[in-house]
Amino acid sequence: MSRGLLMASLGLVGVVVLAAASVCFTSGCSTIGYYAQSVGGHLALLRAAKPVPEWLDDEATPPVLKERLALSQRIRDFAVSELKEPDNASYRRYADLKRGAAVWNVVAAPELSLKLTTWCFPVVGCVGYRGYFDRAEADAFAEGLRAQGLEASVYGVPAYSTLGKLPGDTFADPLLNTFIHYPEGELARLIFHELAHQVVYAKGDTLFNESFATAVERLGGARWLAEHGSEKARDDYRVYDARRQDFRALTMAYRQRFEALYTGADSDAAKRAGKATLMAQLRAGYEAMKAERWGGYSGYDGWFARANNASFGVLAAYNELVPNFERLFEREGRDFSAFYAQVKRISALPLAERRAALP
Repeated sequence: MSRGLLMASLGLVGVVVLAAASVCFTSGCSTIGYYAQSVGGHLALLRAAKPVPEWLDDEATPPVLKERLALSQRIRDFAVSELKEPDNASYRRYADLKRGAAVWNVVAAPELSLKLTTWCFPVVGCVGYRGYFDRAEADAFAEGLRAQGLEASVYGVPAYSTLGKLPGDTFADPLLNTFIHYPEGELARLIFHELAHQVVYAKGDTLFNESFATAVERLGGARWLAEHGSEKARDDYRVYDARRQDFRALTMAYRQRFEALYTGADSDAAKRAGKATLMAQLRAGYEAMKAERWGGYSGYDGWFARANNASFGVLAAYNELVPNFERLFEREGRDFSAFYAQVKRISALPLAERRAALP
């Protein structure tokens, strides 16, 4: 599965740490088990992290990892100096979690709808996913949702943001083994995306937040590669991004077709038949694209094998408003500080006015 798609639903699990105690003591918290795993998992992640200089000075650190960590710090400095993102301890530490994902997100949607089920938490508001540090717990929760008649999906997430809200360097978001070996352009984009969440965060508005962060990662990633990337890094990125654009074009086209089907006047039986036809066509289209354009590249196989309404529900939430933010960036003279000031102003508007304020 591609980093681009994983990035599409970065869980903000760690922020739950901020609110867990107050919620459970003041509201008779019925989901204390979920908060406990969030707190425990996040603290375990932080305990595994050490400052990057310690890894670089350690003779036992593999040379390849040292090179990636050094690159990450150049990218991190660029985020401050050129993209005007926060200058703090985030991504100045590194942890090897000994697993392939930081958390596993669970998303769900009805049988004949793309509307994601949401869960509400203090600080972050309502979001269309629940994150788990243990894959088995995520799978069990997804099974419970399926038993309720929902379509659920579980996928690994390489990183998440605590929005810069936790105090002290030790609690800052670290670099992780789950993404440190990404191609240079993708590593830069991930760091820029995560830091963007610290710049602006509109409580309960996933579409706004993730579209903004995605716009920042695209703009910042392009600038990094143009100014600092090697020719190989730029070539690797072009190949990687071309596949991502193909994936996005195919899936968003079918998302529109599924949406039209579900909101149409046909009977539920007709909608189920149409859904099966569309899903078969989608998978056939993917196989053709993979063979004709990608030389057999199979990195998206898992997504298409598991595709359901929940999968499609996630897609739009993280891409739909990106063109609006890119237009706003251009309107502000491609100046990141001016751009952020406008985004902050818009984020403070009531939700009903927020979309209309974007160009």
